Amino acid sequence: MAEMKFKFTIQDYQTQAVGSVVRVFKGQPFQDKLTYRRDTGSQILAPTLFSGDSSGNELDMGFANAPVALDSMQLLRNVQEVQRDANIKESSTLAKHMGACSLDIEMETGTGKTYVYIKTMFELNKQYGWSKFIVVVPSIAIREGVQKSFETMQDHFMEQYGKKARFFAYNSKRLTDIDDFSSSDNISVMIINVQAFNSSSNFAVAKLLIYS
Repeated sequence: MAEMKFKFTIQDYQTQAVGSVVRVFKGQPFQDKLTYRRDTGSQILAPTLFSGDSSGNELDMGFANAPVALDSMQLLRNVQEVQRDANIKESSTLAKHMGACSLDIEMETGTGKTYVYIKTMFELNKQYGWSKFIVVVPSIAIREGVQKSFETMQDHFMEQYGKKARFFAYNSKRLTDIDDFSSSDNISVMIINVQAFNSSSNFAVAKLLIYS
């Protein structure tokens, strides 16, 4: 029996939404595979998490997104340019409560929001080299739905970009997934529901991944 595959029709408004986010960072230099030395937490994580090199040494190299190189004024000018082209009221300041800037992309239910933000990840990786992404959702049910969307769209984006995203749903009982997330140089996505931030320990883990 032949395997059934989904075919996705790319709508113009979806492409425009993705392009708008990418344009916000116009001028950002491409830089991928930015490395840093990770604290392996040997008192917490089992040694088997690290395969080691040929000499038997532990591998403690991690990969992170390059920081935003644009200053606030350039980011604001980029945002305003996108807003003008879309006939949206221009912002006078940046919303910066979650990093260099916070962006809202508003779309109606059923218009492909999940498709848009997954495609945005691939485009940000293609244009600027960013590869680490965190998707925060309001409930476990939606988290499972988002994870299913990533599974369903894998082949589609493989055809478009020649690569697949590694993704997982955060589970405090499977911290090895977080280690894989930090040590992978591929497009990597953590899907986490907002309740996971309730405890101080879980918040610390998520905060580290966002800002490291």
